[in-house]
Amino acid sequence: MTQQIQAGTTAVIAVVDDDESVRTALEGLLRSSGYQARTYCDALAFLDSAGPADTHCLISDIQMPGMSGVELHERLITMGLRIPTILITAFPEAAPRIGTTMPGLIACLPKPFSADQLLECIENALRQ
Repeated sequence: MTQQIQAGTTAVIAVVDDDESVRTALEGLLRSSGYQARTYCDALAFLDSAGPADTHCLISDIQMPGMSGVELHERLITMGLRIPTILITAFPEAAPRIGTTMPGLIACLPKPFSADQLLECIENALRQ
């Protein structure tokens, strides 16, 4: 089930990253770009919240303690949730083995990435 954005509704973008500075920076960027931002310190915090049901686009770090961003994306698919996902990583060497063949995976961006690059990926995600 893909989350649909109704007319007049602000898109909800969830950020799942164990690095507080990344969460804070992305939250500021998203809010200043007109999105509703919700941040989570790890995959389980996101899964245990109401977030998955309300999220229009997910930005998740790949490498986190506990459940990785890839495992989170796969879990959401198993749950029947098709949330367009942007994976981010400080370890881009992990990205090639992931590829973009996973359903709903929009991009895998190496940190640091430009704000414009991320916002373009979000716009692509919201059009799906």
